[in-house]
Amino acid sequence: METIKDIARLREKIREVKKKGLSIGFVPTMGYLHEGHLSLMKTAKKENDFMVISIFVNPLQFGAGEDFEEYPRDLARDEMLARSVGCDLIFSPSVKEMYPSGYGTFVEVKKLTEGLCGASRPGHFLGVTTVVTKLFNLVSPDRVYFGQKDAQQAFVLKKMVRDLNMDLEFIVLPTIREADGLAMSSRNKYLTPEQRKQAGVLYKSLKHARELIVEGERNVEVIKQAMANLISEAGMAEIEYIEIVDKENLKPLLTVNGECLIALAVKFGQTRLIDNIILEV
Repeated sequence: METIKDIARLREKIREVKKKGLSIGFVPTMGYLHEGHLSLMKTAKKENDFMVISIFVNPLQFGAGEDFEEYPRDLARDEMLARSVGCDLIFSPSVKEMYPSGYGTFVEVKKLTEGLCGASRPGHFLGVTTVVTKLFNLVSPDRVYFGQKDAQQAFVLKKMVRDLNMDLEFIVLPTIREADGLAMSSRNKYLTPEQRKQAGVLYKSLKHARELIVEGERNVEVIKQAMANLISEAGMAEIEYIEIVDKENLKPLLTVNGECLIALAVKFGQTRLIDNIILEV
């Protein structure tokens, strides 16, 4: 396994791999790897000849007052974990390498970025789509792998790939969870022991919504209120949003019918956690 920090060397390596006719699987990350990342990497390794990950905490997707400086970073730890699942190459550039002086080009996906996390984090998805486009251009992957935990991100990037005719296969894999259902996230590290204990209520609320729908409830406001009531039992939880949206356009629904995305964002102190499930009625 090789860790590369500069674009010139990355391009050289990718050319070598392509020249051999090897397929490339790619998992973009911001590092501080956990089992969710590793599950994506294992699949990428299984389905491709050569597996690449990126580790880059992207400043463009962090808003003012968010946790860019505090975001956990530990490259040595990440290298050890990546090696354990057969990673062939890590691309871990500096901010200056990715965005040199005078940088001024951005990629934007409209409409899908307006609600959910896009509403509460203006500019976030502009940063995501820009950096991912750059990474796709640099790595030239045959297949890319993302987790469903960041469902809106996956929808946005999938549309970007389609709209810009990118020649790659976009694969979304299920959310990996802790024993109590909490979606694995690098930000879980921020939680205090008591916050961590309470955070399991997020998945519990999503399961409760599913149960209500299976039992016949179709009124979105009723379902959202039931979820909010359950989450509020965790005294440290501050709800940012609970939404039930159309799976295709991410527009809010009034009544559940067909496939829908049930998504939430909740803060425990300064730690913002997201989760979701996709449900077909």
